[in-house]
Amino acid sequence: MNRLVIAGTHSGAGKTTVAAGLLAALRKKGLRVQPFKVGPDYIDTGYHAVAAGRMSYNLDFWMMPPQHILQLFRHGMEGMDFGVIEGVMGLYDGIGSTPEGSTAAMAKLLNTPVILIIDAGGMSTSAAAQVLGYKSFDQDLRLAGVIVNNVGSEHHYKLVKEAVQAYTGVPALGFLPRDKSVVLPSRHLGLLPAEEMERHAEIIEKAAGLVQEWIDLDQVIKLGHTAGSLPPASPLAFAKGRPVKIAVARDESFSFYYRGTLEILAALGAELHHFSPMKDASLPENIGGLYLGGGFPEVFAGALAANKSLLEDITRRLKGGLHCYAECGGFMYLTESITVKNGEKHPMAGFFDGHTIMTDRLQRFGYVDIEFTGENVLGKEGQTARGHEFHHSLIDGITYPTTYLVKSAFSGRQWHCGYRRANTLAAYAHIDFWGYPGLARHFLDRCLGATG
Repeated sequence: MNRLVIAGTHSGAGKTTVAAGLLAALRKKGLRVQPFKVGPDYIDTGYHAVAAGRMSYNLDFWMMPPQHILQLFRHGMEGMDFGVIEGVMGLYDGIGSTPEGSTAAMAKLLNTPVILIIDAGGMSTSAAAQVLGYKSFDQDLRLAGVIVNNVGSEHHYKLVKEAVQAYTGVPALGFLPRDKSVVLPSRHLGLLPAEEMERHAEIIEKAAGLVQEWIDLDQVIKLGHTAGSLPPASPLAFAKGRPVKIAVARDESFSFYYRGTLEILAALGAELHHFSPMKDASLPENIGGLYLGGGFPEVFAGALAANKSLLEDITRRLKGGLHCYAECGGFMYLTESITVKNGEKHPMAGFFDGHTIMTDRLQRFGYVDIEFTGENVLGKEGQTARGHEFHHSLIDGITYPTTYLVKSAFSGRQWHCGYRRANTLAAYAHIDFWGYPGLARHFLDRCLGATG
């Protein structure tokens, strides 16, 4: 399997722009290229999809054991010519103050060479010292090449290249010139979806052109061919259950889904039917379950609120016992209302009491441990899982019982979430079912025999 890891010295070094440009450039050469993202990020995987023409997979040490990562990577590479794995944060940044769970750890697990993206703004020979530090920090990691970002001129790149190669022995594969118009934003801009996607496509197309012009693509491909054998990994062992129709909210307002989650649900027997919370008047008929993922309901709150017929249909069916799992944005959608930052209040489904309030301050961010303190649609009391939270909202006044005890992986702080009403579970934490197929199985088993 031909593959490379694209890592950065730090967040903001340019790895997402390089990865997206590289994916698009390889695609233009006729290669079937499969993107992957280390960590839980949904934004970068959206860029990958635009660049590669196919959904990206998240590979995450916190939310799935190493064997599941290997299984998912093998699964994702079936029929592909080349894999591009974009790292997270800096090369060695992991859980806590160790490289555990880092991009470097992922590269070693997947036995894959690393291309390091460095930001050469304001330096030349000093770049060699930086690369040397990254190379020597872990002798077991194969640092196969360097791409230099934020370069002022061809002469600037020549100075950096000569220093890096002379003092480290790591080949410089090319550069991207300093150009603020070729920077992919790290968060949603709040624009209309057509405007935002058009802007992203333009940036990626421009990045692909710069990659083709200034980076030695042939050498990059050759390095990908030197990737070692993957460690052995048995296919996931599970029995496909009886088919059950699951409605999945999927449009501009709800787009945060792990590809591994969707594919494990399908492999277990789910027939996934997408619908638009902004445009469809009702849920699909004859469904056994509803999956409301994350996204930006606050950005599209007006359009969501205007679709009263769907909100009423969802509330009616959930009250009637339809099984539902709602994550983050999906949870917000099921509350009484969403108040956006300008103070406007938009009515939502109202299945759960309580009101969602958007805040300037990030309310939760990071990995979490989850213990089920009561039975819900994903599992029984006492079961555990790991997830990730990232949200600028809080929900005020909710009175329904919780079934999650959530603990921050970093601070150790604990809180309750996982609200349950009838056959619905709603929580802020995102969980990747590829790491927890038993939760997916439990959800589908609960949905079997139930129709909406």
